[in-house]
Amino acid sequence: MKPRALVIRTAGTNCDAEMVRAFDLAGASCDLLHVDRVIAEPSIIERFDLLGFPGGFSYGDDVASGRVFALRLRERLYPALRSAAERGVCMIGACNGFQVLTQVGLLPGRPTGQWPDAAPTPETALAENAGARFIDRWCRVSADPQSRCVWTRGLPSWGSSHPALMMLPIANGEGRFVAATGVLDRLRESGQVALRYVGSDNPNGSEDGVAGICDPTGRIFGLMPHPERYLAWTLHPFWTALPEHIRRGEAGETPGLRMFRNAVEAAAGTGASVRG
Repeated sequence: MKPRALVIRTAGTNCDAEMVRAFDLAGASCDLLHVDRVIAEPSIIERFDLLGFPGGFSYGDDVASGRVFALRLRERLYPALRSAAERGVCMIGACNGFQVLTQVGLLPGRPTGQWPDAAPTPETALAENAGARFIDRWCRVSADPQSRCVWTRGLPSWGSSHPALMMLPIANGEGRFVAATGVLDRLRESGQVALRYVGSDNPNGSEDGVAGICDPTGRIFGLMPHPERYLAWTLHPFWTALPEHIRRGEAGETPGLRMFRNAVEAAAGTGASVRG
């Protein structure tokens, strides 16, 4: 049986269809539901092995990016999300979804592995870009080989045989990763920094070039770039300049699709879901 994925959308999300396609291509059976539907029946989350929180501008980002969406999840769905985390459900939040996961308190997660009864106080945030402008472009990224992140497992670090392949698109105005005192050191030591921008190509001014982090289990993952927008090599901004074997389709899956494949394979291996 295929692992089941759920992508939760709301007013203003605009990357939900791409995330559904990513899960489908990676081998999962994916449903797309509005958050109101899930709030009406929180136990529906028990039917799924993977959860996705897509990018966009939820509720117009009128208060702050992801704030209203995150508050709704904290107030109405935290117990169900906590239960999902405890049974090993793989979760991803891309861009606005990353902002949401940090504000809910699901990232960076609990160092002890024990989730509190109430949603924890956020320890990290995605602040206004250092240049105070919205940025929409592709950037160089590198997977940390020491990270425990399930989603980035096996992805190349920058400087591999063809480094230009490790690029991902970003589109945000509040993507600068910041952390409370001592938290970033803890994340480095525990292998929770999963993805970094490369060198000077740090578009948001994130601390330590952090582009994505995971929780201590490696199964909950948030990142500002959009892997769901890089599911085919033809989407690469330098597609026509890529090596011929890649353009012939002989290079395997893109880094974006590989992330989703990693999570689907991890979900398939756990048998953690409770089917409804």
